[in-house]
Amino acid sequence: MTTAFDGIRILDFTQVLAGPFAVMQLALLGADVIKVEQPITGDQTRGLMNAGEDLKMSPSFMGMNLNKRSLTLNLKAENAAGIIKKLLPTVDVIVENFKAGTMQRRGLDYETLRQLKPDLIYCSITGYGQTGPKAGEAAYDGAIQASSGMMSQNGHPETGPTRTGYMPVDMSTGLNSAFAISAALYRKATTGEGQYIDVAMLDTAIIMQASQFSNYLNQGTLIGLRGNASPTGQPTANVFPTMDGHIQITALRQPQVEKLFTELGLEQMLEDKKFATPDSRINHPEAIFDAMSLALNRQTTAAWMKQLAPAGIPVAEVRELPEVASDPDITHRNALVTLPSPLDPDATVTVAKAGYVTNVDGPEGRSGPPMLGADTDDILAELGYEPKEIERLRNTGII
Repeated sequence: MTTAFDGIRILDFTQVLAGPFAVMQLALLGADVIKVEQPITGDQTRGLMNAGEDLKMSPSFMGMNLNKRSLTLNLKAENAAGIIKKLLPTVDVIVENFKAGTMQRRGLDYETLRQLKPDLIYCSITGYGQTGPKAGEAAYDGAIQASSGMMSQNGHPETGPTRTGYMPVDMSTGLNSAFAISAALYRKATTGEGQYIDVAMLDTAIIMQASQFSNYLNQGTLIGLRGNASPTGQPTANVFPTMDGHIQITALRQPQVEKLFTELGLEQMLEDKKFATPDSRINHPEAIFDAMSLALNRQTTAAWMKQLAPAGIPVAEVRELPEVASDPDITHRNALVTLPSPLDPDATVTVAKAGYVTNVDGPEGRSGPPMLGADTDDILAELGYEPKEIERLRNTGII
């Protein structure tokens, strides 16, 4: 099988989520990825949110690092840059997410390396970009949710701005970076030229809110805190309680609302001018929410799903992760991949793969996440280092 990035080699200097996730998308499509990690500790995510016995293989790390090899290298060591430069002729792409200026201090920045390899593609991922007032500041997902305006649109008026329970900015920045690198590789194939890519988490967060920014910048509209209510303001689009849980309903068009009210036994409300049209309903959200909640409490979520979905009403049950993971549709779509565990040959690990399928040559999980430094000796041997020299590098703390 031939995949999109067969023959492409990437040096991955990234840690945590956005960078590793970006590179993994390319690794799933065949790129040969060498993950460069600090000796002893490695990628800091190896030890985060880890309830297992091995502190170097957390579930978070597993989910971001399929199909990669691990090379340990102390980038602060005097000889480290020399090892990277030996690798450079075989490398197509470098990806890093250190604070702005870090790679320059280590002699591994784009301007330095492009002198040795003019067609190099080099992607830097930071919170606020390589230039500007905040260029040197560290940033995590929560900070960008706050500084980008996301939190001002998420949460209930009673409780105030709220961050999400997952990492939307990190994941979207990873996808944004993977797209930019893919475009640069296509450009290189047609022009023979390399490219420098500066990806900021803040920029990505703005793009994620493109609709909201357009509404504000062009007509002054601010959504504010609406809880689970729709940004459209239509009260028939919200999350409602049922007998045993919650259901999300998005009835926006008049025919959908008429069908919904009929199924709920609320059709008489449409005879009241306060509830007859979208323009009138938008002024009476509490009355509609209360009436719908009372009606929906008569049955379980599953019963309402069976009744409302066939009627053409957009509905979804509010589920927990265990329910989603066992959903037959997820299995059918191959959204999750199970691979041998690097910790136990008789065990497996299951992680999310890619958000799409293709008819041929699509994303594949070929190998699980690497143990720290598992491939160091082999990679250095490929560069011509002898076993004694590799041992000396290890003993002096360089690898």
